[in-house]
Amino acid sequence: MIGRLSGTLAAVQPPQLLVDVQGVGYEVLAPMTTIFELPPLGQAVQLHTHLAVSETAQQLYGFIREGDRQLFRTLIKVNGVGPKMALAILSGLDGNALARCVAEDNIGALVKVPGVGRKTAERLVIELRDKLAPQAGDAGDIPLMTASAPKVDCAGEAESALAALGYKPAEATKMVARASKEQPDADSATLIRLALKSMAPA
Repeated sequence: MIGRLSGTLAAVQPPQLLVDVQGVGYEVLAPMTTIFELPPLGQAVQLHTHLAVSETAQQLYGFIREGDRQLFRTLIKVNGVGPKMALAILSGLDGNALARCVAEDNIGALVKVPGVGRKTAERLVIELRDKLAPQAGDAGDIPLMTASAPKVDCAGEAESALAALGYKPAEATKMVARASKEQPDADSATLIRLALKSMAPA
């Protein structure tokens, strides 16, 4: 098992990262909550990782905080929730928001996550009820990604990232369009944050 990576952040293409560890590049999938907290490109980064092994692939998932990795591992133990769905859930909801959804039986918020149907949402509420508890005080807005980048097609990058998380292309386009209206000059990371925030429970 690869439990932790410490190296240089070489590339970010949400939800995928490339971490250079002494000349070896590790491709890591990370939820947007982790991507928003990454250091600038070229700087040192440490990720808590989970190695998912299937019949067709081996994929590393990375998290800034150990608690996020533990939450990811809790999610994939729920019947019908695989690593890809868990990644989408943690991209749309941070741990506190997810705990509130579970505590309040907020099925409606959970089914907004791509791939989560009503039955899966109900299982999440039932199976996580005794495992998650909202923390006192809300963390508020997710910090913006600090990595600087040249001007590119920010809307296109944001749409691609949302599609990679499982949102349908048309839905991703609408989400990014709404975010662009809110902040016309926003970079791709901000557009993703705003788009996901619009889908999160109030």
